[in-house]
Amino acid sequence: MGQATYKDAGVDLEVYQESMKRLPRLMHRTFSPRVMKLDGGFAGLCQLDFSSELFKRDYAEPVLVTCTDGVGTKLRVAKLTDVHNTVGIDLVAMCVNDAICCGAEPLVFNDYVAMSHDDPALLEQIVQGISDGCVDADCALNAGETAIMSDLYGHGDYDLAGFCVGVVEKQELIDGSKIAPGDVAIGIASTGLHSNGFSLVRRVVFDMEGLGVDDFVEELDATVGQALLTPTRIYVRAVRKILAQYRGQRVVRGIAHVTGGGLRENLGRILPSNVRVEIQRDSWPVPPVFGWLQRLGDIADDEMERVFNMGVGLVLIVRAEEANAIRQSLDDSGLASWQIGRSVEGSRAVEWAIRS
Repeated sequence: MGQATYKDAGVDLEVYQESMKRLPRLMHRTFSPRVMKLDGGFAGLCQLDFSSELFKRDYAEPVLVTCTDGVGTKLRVAKLTDVHNTVGIDLVAMCVNDAICCGAEPLVFNDYVAMSHDDPALLEQIVQGISDGCVDADCALNAGETAIMSDLYGHGDYDLAGFCVGVVEKQELIDGSKIAPGDVAIGIASTGLHSNGFSLVRRVVFDMEGLGVDDFVEELDATVGQALLTPTRIYVRAVRKILAQYRGQRVVRGIAHVTGGGLRENLGRILPSNVRVEIQRDSWPVPPVFGWLQRLGDIADDEMERVFNMGVGLVLIVRAEEANAIRQSLDDSGLASWQIGRSVEGSRAVEWAIRS
């Protein structure tokens, strides 16, 4: 019996080093002056505050905001299409969109990539997407981990997880507690499915209907793969612009990221105990991908609304008198929005409004 080697066990350290050499440029393009470069170190470094006029914050009571998430089984669609440079955007979005719900400025993002085997080109595609998402979110990708586990993943399979750290001044923290009757709910457009419900999506599209990722869907003007891999929208810049405009005024009372559980569950998480929000169902256009999916799987309305965002990826609860100005700011940022509801007195709940 010959000598055992790591390569024989499934990990080629030379190929691994080739993978690592491809990543620094993708990280460096996301760096702000806050990041302290430590290439080859054991951690990522970021200054919370410093003297530069552009980045100086003079925090009185800074609060760190941390978020972690993954992409879920949307990764199976990436493997079927052999397109891997978009799911990294999803990974960043799922974390930074949560952070902005507290009013936080995302500072740094760390990724975890678990792979079946060393594949420098595949890893580079994945991290390209993560890097693109970080640039969009003004968040630095300053550390990460790549794990090779051939015994846990089938050949070519991989998984992603991400971790974001943000900061917010304690007096500017948004937790929903200031939401009051009369406030307005503004829904901001999603790009489609985002990164939730893909176990149901894959069952309907691939198992029940037997479609392939290259099949063209006329009503979506896209192939199946293109429609399903549309990246999750990142809302950070647009929302931070609004928060900066109204700093200290408590105009934005609550923010909800609409992910698994749909609009009602996620909006309900931020309401105080004495406020109910009534949502008008037909106040925004539902993107075609949802109607297509519902028809293919004969999915009930309440199941669709419970699993998917149905076209609203983020909700702002704002003071009514500023709602139009906030919607104009969103429009200026290139985001469609709608007044989808209003808060009223009552026990905590999100309900569909009944037209009189």
